[in-house]
Amino acid sequence: MHDAETLSRLLADVALGLARLKGMNETAPLAGDAFTIQFDEWDWEVGVGLYGLIRHAELSRDEHLIGSIASWYDWQIGRGLPRRHVNSTSPMLALSVLIDHVQRPDWEALVKDWAEWLMNGLERTEDEGFQHTVKERLNDGELWDDTLFMTCLFLARAGQRFNRQDWIDEAVYQFLVHARYLSDPVTGLWYHGWTFNGRHNFARAFWARGNSWITVAIPELFGLVDSLPASTGRFLGALLRSQVATLEKFQHENGMFSTLLNDKSSPCETSATAGFAYGILRGIDLGLLAPSCRAVADRAFAAVAARIGTDGIVAEVSDGTPMGHDLDFYRRIPNAPAPYGQALAMLLIVEKLVATRSEKPAKKAI
Repeated sequence: MHDAETLSRLLADVALGLARLKGMNETAPLAGDAFTIQFDEWDWEVGVGLYGLIRHAELSRDEHLIGSIASWYDWQIGRGLPRRHVNSTSPMLALSVLIDHVQRPDWEALVKDWAEWLMNGLERTEDEGFQHTVKERLNDGELWDDTLFMTCLFLARAGQRFNRQDWIDEAVYQFLVHARYLSDPVTGLWYHGWTFNGRHNFARAFWARGNSWITVAIPELFGLVDSLPASTGRFLGALLRSQVATLEKFQHENGMFSTLLNDKSSPCETSATAGFAYGILRGIDLGLLAPSCRAVADRAFAAVAARIGTDGIVAEVSDGTPMGHDLDFYRRIPNAPAPYGQALAMLLIVEKLVATRSEKPAKKAI
């Protein structure tokens, strides 16, 4: 059992581990005495990391950490941002939260402009889905489950922040259209991707981290906006409950989940395990999941905690994973220290800390 003091130390260690990352699979000594984010690229990996970091800063009311996050954005924006696509949108989520803490009208303008670009500039698929365009390739006609975390949470948060219901509505629509093509009605799990060019789900992979983006993103959407239409809330809640019911069947005895969820012989993977645990705990807190689901999250938390090194680096995190056309592709992805592994662990620890500091009961599951 972890008390608040132990959790706080663990959270600080993981945050320092994130500060040591200069790139994917590239660690370095901390830059001086102050907490400095060294990651050198503006893309999805660090975007997820920054969101975990700012949630940590808000919980701890750490103004110095807020300042360090702001310094990273100042550095990156000052030197010029990369081309806009799905993955380069990811750092905008933390920025849309950061502007609540720092007075930067230019950053507010950037958040608004980027949200408008998502509405009018990002490539679309059939049925007006956000095409998973990335820096390496256009991915013509493709929907990926990653997109909901990388773009739609930002769009919803920006809509809430600037009172733009059309942005919130678009983010919600993207959840629905992705669910139509990626959610499997038999298992409740989600396929990694769908292509309209051939109309299939590629390898039909129930990829663990891809599924964890969903477990995280659905509760996070409820938390980022004040209200959702009742029918939409019921639908998304049902999707989450169906997924979590199946996740419980595929959890290893040690609390971990495999890279291919329905193949326990495939490698175990920590970032997905952390994402599942966080999403389940967040779902319970928001009344989307029954408290009985907590046992799955608690086993997963213990497994994640056991894989945090003395240097704060989260181990057994698989590298960035493009779309696979056969299942062996997923089995062969190597492990690497990664900001998203640090972030998903931080989000989980933050949620555990919130639970230790709050006496209010979880909301009744809907």
